[in-house]
Amino acid sequence: MKTTILAAILLAGASSSAIAATRQVDAGPDAQTRLQEALILSQPGDEVVLAAGRFMLDDGLSLDVDGVTLRGAGMDATILDFTGQTGSGEGLLVTSDRVTLRDFAIENPKGDGIKSKGADDIVYQRLRVTWTGGPKETNGAYGLYPVESTGVLIVGSEVSGASDAGIYVGQSKAITVRGNVARHNVAGIEIENSRDAIVESNFVTGNTGGILVFDLPSLPVMGGGNTLVRGNLVAHNTTPNFAPKGNIVAGVPRGTGIMVMANDGVLVEGNILVDNPTAPVMVVAYPMKFDDKTYNPYPRNVVIGENTVDRGGTDPQIDGRNALLAAFGGALPPVMWDGLAQEGTVALRVDPSLGGWSLNLPAQGGGLSGAGAKPGPLSVPAPTTGFALTGVGAPAALEARLVP
Repeated sequence: MKTTILAAILLAGASSSAIAATRQVDAGPDAQTRLQEALILSQPGDEVVLAAGRFMLDDGLSLDVDGVTLRGAGMDATILDFTGQTGSGEGLLVTSDRVTLRDFAIENPKGDGIKSKGADDIVYQRLRVTWTGGPKETNGAYGLYPVESTGVLIVGSEVSGASDAGIYVGQSKAITVRGNVARHNVAGIEIENSRDAIVESNFVTGNTGGILVFDLPSLPVMGGGNTLVRGNLVAHNTTPNFAPKGNIVAGVPRGTGIMVMANDGVLVEGNILVDNPTAPVMVVAYPMKFDDKTYNPYPRNVVIGENTVDRGGTDPQIDGRNALLAAFGGALPPVMWDGLAQEGTVALRVDPSLGGWSLNLPAQGGGLSGAGAKPGPLSVPAPTTGFALTGVGAPAALEARLVP
């Protein structure tokens, strides 16, 4: 009996080793077919390894096998080039769990760069998505785009040229976005309708708006919040808005540093904000009318702690800018609030070291154009002592999958 059990154990181990495989794919002729075939044939535990080189692809790729690693030789060495893509979809679509994507680039996809949908426990490490023609309305909407997931880790990646958001995490929870570079997008980094997120140590520059934390109505997952934005360098976000008309981010003013809209429980602290000339920090209610009866359009429990901020709004993209600048001595204070709050709640707390001002809008749903606004100095409570968020960030098991 002991011999039989031992043989079964050894056989199981041998089978497991046999299942795990490394599938090497080189650039060159028929790269589209060979790469997609490798992704289709992969089994849980396999690695698909992309050699250095430029892979000329004319259609999107997809991965639907759990536990696969797709890795290249580096974000500047392995390039998946979708310039000749005939469809309008994403470059790579992932719909399976426990996937790791590492060390390659995607250039000029017709749609999004890398999208993962319903893919839990996913790791994006050292990836690059670039639209090489610079900011254009015709570029794809999102660079790195995980949605409807639990467990998302995005580390050491770079995105430029997205016509919506460079790094976007939507309708998800347990999220870490750390150490990335987002430049020349409409929004550098956006956390939307998501909870338990950390956005930290990123360099966000040259976008229309730097970091957005939004909650929107009429989506499958509602109730965004419990988000920490800390230790980021948010600088020179002065690119004119190039989002297609009708997109929610088309309303983000050029020169926005960090923008929080309609969330519950957001802490913004320890960031460096330089040359964001509309507002280094903006906190607002959802500005449009809506039909979703479950939706709360107001910010609640938003805390703006100690941050390093320059002079503030020196060139705001706001109606009545000249009169406002004159009233505030040539520059608007760093923190802007629209003045809207849910009755019985504290929308906003701001560290006393930061100045602020309010639009004092009369009602939600009239936009941010200033209709009925009565701008004035900000008058809100200071943060409570020891305020902190708990339970934020990606699971430790995802961190353990990172490699130097």
